[in-house]
Amino acid sequence: MSKTIAIIGGGNLGLSIVEGLTAGGFLSPGQITITRRNTTLLQPYQQQGMAITNDNAAAAAGADVILLAVKPFQIREVIREIAPSLTAEKLLISVVTGVSTQEMRSELLEDKIPAIFRAMPNTAVAIRESMTCLSHSKATEDQVNWVLELFSQVGRVVIIDEKLMDAATVLGACGTAYAMRYIRANIQGGIEIGFDAKTASLIAAQTVKGAAELLLQKGTHPEYEIDKVTTPKGCTIAGLNEMEHQGFSSSLIKGISASYVKIQADK
Repeated sequence: MSKTIAIIGGGNLGLSIVEGLTAGGFLSPGQITITRRNTTLLQPYQQQGMAITNDNAAAAAGADVILLAVKPFQIREVIREIAPSLTAEKLLISVVTGVSTQEMRSELLEDKIPAIFRAMPNTAVAIRESMTCLSHSKATEDQVNWVLELFSQVGRVVIIDEKLMDAATVLGACGTAYAMRYIRANIQGGIEIGFDAKTASLIAAQTVKGAAELLLQKGTHPEYEIDKVTTPKGCTIAGLNEMEHQGFSSSLIKGISASYVKIQADK
């Protein structure tokens, strides 16, 4: 099912999605329009064959799918701007944090409300390794399948209930920072026991990548994989137990909860 798409907001996230979609061949450059106030910054994409404009309404009018990738404080103004250009046959996808489907619907014309999707990718979308959580409202099966395929081009995707979108932000988007902090600590520990920084970084990053792939490809529980490398009186269990004595799991869980409380408080 060939569709044209308008990316409203050609910032880091919007452009990362564009790059992932074109790299996988899901969309050709001629199917894509990107908007940004300063279109000079979009010249490289125009040279690839994409349309660029600072007219959000015109971009929305000419596309089958409108993907909103603006800042949260901008979304109401942008939706009002594009509302007359929407029809019930189009798809509206938002990757904007913290803005509910109902809030978006309230800014649309009642007889022109399209199927609405919310998507929460993370920054690994730039290398097509995102974890994207997706919810939708009033979408057909074909529309859902198309949007699933779209985000599958930039990583893995799962459909969740919209009420879990804030939790998805914490676990899937903020989670990238948590993982990076763990890797950084691993690197620091590696340097302390004798490695140079570059080698420690490589070992730490690839080890985490491999551990994650074990879970993704085999569908096993983390403890199952942990049991494989913890021998009686061994060095692995000694290290794990010391980490737990120092509150490793507890501090991580508390951090996730703190991020979620912050999102709720900011609404």
